[in-house]
Amino acid sequence: MDHRRRLLIGLLCGLVAGAFWGGVFLAPKLLAAFTPLQMTAGRYVCYGLASAVLLAPAGRGVMARLTLADWRDLAGLSLLGNIVYYVCLAVSVQIAGVAPASLIIGLLPVTITLVGAKPGEGVALRRLAAPLLLVAAGVVCINVAAFQTAGDVGVGRLVLGLLAAVGALTVWTVYAVWNARRLAATPRFNSHEWSLLTGVVTGLLSLLLVIPAFLGGAPHLAAGWALFWGVSLAVALGASVIGNGLWNAASRLLPLSLSGQLIVFETLFALLYGFLHDARWPLPLEVAAIVLMLAGVLWSVHLHRPDESGAH
Repeated sequence: MDHRRRLLIGLLCGLVAGAFWGGVFLAPKLLAAFTPLQMTAGRYVCYGLASAVLLAPAGRGVMARLTLADWRDLAGLSLLGNIVYYVCLAVSVQIAGVAPASLIIGLLPVTITLVGAKPGEGVALRRLAAPLLLVAAGVVCINVAAFQTAGDVGVGRLVLGLLAAVGALTVWTVYAVWNARRLAATPRFNSHEWSLLTGVVTGLLSLLLVIPAFLGGAPHLAAGWALFWGVSLAVALGASVIGNGLWNAASRLLPLSLSGQLIVFETLFALLYGFLHDARWPLPLEVAAIVLMLAGVLWSVHLHRPDESGAH
C-alpha cells in the first residue's frame, strides 16, 4: 500500500474511532446514579461477552497462536487501557464534568507523541514542537474555563476530578505506546483479532469487579437497570469493539508521531456530545481550546504528508 493511501485510511480509522470513543465521556453523565466501579464492571462485562461471541468462529485458530507473552501483555494492556482508565475517566466526568475531563485527556496527542516517537519513525519531534504546543495551549484554556465555573462543584472536588483525568491520561499514554509496539511486533494477529482478544481478557478481569461493584450498592428501579445495561452494551460495542478495532488499524498504518495525535477526534466528539447533552453552546475559552487542538493536529497531519516528510 502506498504512503498516501496508508495515510488516508489511517486518518479515517482514527476519525471514526474518535467518534465512537467520544460517547464514552457522556456515559457517566447518563448513568449518574451509578458508581464509577459499577460503570466499569458493566461496560467490560459486556465487552468481554461481545468479544467472545465475535471471536468464537475463528477462536480455535486464534487461541492456537497465543503465547504466554501474548497473555501477559493482553492482561497488562486490558488492565491499564480499559479498566483503570475507565474508572479514572468516570470519576473525573462525574466530578469535574465532560469538558474538563475530555480536554485534560485531550493531552494524549502530546503525551503519546513525546513518549512513543522513535528516531527515524514518522516526523522528528523538533518539527512537531509547534503543533504539540497548540494542543497543549488548548488544554490550558479549558482548565482556566473549568476553574472559572467551579462554583457549583467546589475547588477541592474539581481538583480531585482533574487529578482523576490526569490519571486516565497517564495510563492511556502507556497503553497506547505499548499496544502500538506490540501490534507491530505481532503480525500473526490482525488488528481485529487483537482487539477481540483484548476484549476477552478485559471481560475476564472485569469479573473481579462484579462483587465489590454491585454487592450492597444503592437500590435502583428496573428502568434504571435497563438504562445501565443499555448504555453499558452500547459503549462496549461502539467504543470498545468497533472503536478499539479501528484504533488498532490506525496504529498499524501510521507512525506514533501521527496516530497518537488523532485522539484529538475523541476529545472533539466528546465535547460535541457533552454540549448537546447539556443543551448549551461552548464557552469562549472552550471554543479557543477546540480551535487550538484541531489546528495543532491538522498541522501535524500536513507535516506527515509524503511531500512534506519525505516518505514515499
